[in-house]
Amino acid sequence: MTESDLRWMRLAIALGARGLGRVWPNPAVGCVLVREGRVVGRGWTAEGGRPHAETQALAQAGAAARGATAYVSLEPCAHHGETPPCAAALAAAGVARVVSALEDPDPRVSGRGHALLRAAGIAVETGVLEAEARAVQAGFLSRVTRGRPMLTLKLAAGLDGRIATASGESRWITGPEARRMVHAMRARHDAVLVGAGTARADDPALTVRGLGVARQPVRVVAARRLDLPTDGALARTAREVPLWLLHGPEAEPARRAAWEGLGARLVEVPAGADRQLDPAAMLAALGRLGLTRVFCEGGGALAAALLAAGLVDRLALFAGGVALGAEGRPAVGALGLDRLADAPRFRLAEARAVGPDTLQLWEAG
Repeated sequence: MTESDLRWMRLAIALGARGLGRVWPNPAVGCVLVREGRVVGRGWTAEGGRPHAETQALAQAGAAARGATAYVSLEPCAHHGETPPCAAALAAAGVARVVSALEDPDPRVSGRGHALLRAAGIAVETGVLEAEARAVQAGFLSRVTRGRPMLTLKLAAGLDGRIATASGESRWITGPEARRMVHAMRARHDAVLVGAGTARADDPALTVRGLGVARQPVRVVAARRLDLPTDGALARTAREVPLWLLHGPEAEPARRAAWEGLGARLVEVPAGADRQLDPAAMLAALGRLGLTRVFCEGGGALAAALLAAGLVDRLALFAGGVALGAEGRPAVGALGLDRLADAPRFRLAEARAVGPDTLQLWEAG
């Protein structure tokens, strides 16, 4: 591994990250083709997952790909899907060397891409900047290895951890800079998830606004009984922006028919011991539908359920400079803890100012 390898792999990983939130169920991959110290082709997974990064880089390079080194942020695919295998395309183009960040755990690939390249006489080096690539691919890796998407929990609270006054007033605890950043975070996830209480109280659109994105995240609402207003923002836009409703077996047929008539996709989920929707089953269902990255924006009961079940991978905590007092509504509902040792714990990954507010990014484990 050389300094040049690190340089070009950083570029490949950064290019791949451009696809986050837009390429599911595929991974967000980047590829850079370098020949004689010069980039001759580059690409990243296109919106919707096709074409792949390698295909785009090879098309840009043309004949200049022969003898080049390909830097790829994930093992090139080896299976026939909607397009031929990328590993075969690289071999056919005559690249001399392939440097990849990590092996693809998808059973259809899982080392086969690297093996195909080596069988074609191409030098292959793996594991270059693996940790950085894993951070970008966390959602895809989670869906493949754990059967569920990576989940980021966003909380916006005052200094005392309250998200609203006792009457429910919450606009605005944080400033415009923080709200804009939340929209940017939504854009880098496949879906935005809220509970039924939040959907009823706030009538949210759950879309990305002000950033000019071409593909909106899926809006997901956990509503056990489907007791949501059919004249709200979500209902009015269900045919324009995907809306998925997670519900329990007891949801009334009339409500199911009404929401399907509005254009929503209904996903039945089993209940847990407390008769609420089982959090693990919810995420497993979303994983089966192809989602890799989910951004949860509450409310408190849903946040508590996900935390208690150990399903929160990353936590984004925005704090505004206001105190709402004990009568205010908490950011996280009851966890039923008797011992501090049983409390969910996270490690601080980053802290920064966002306008007049602060943002703390925490990671599980």
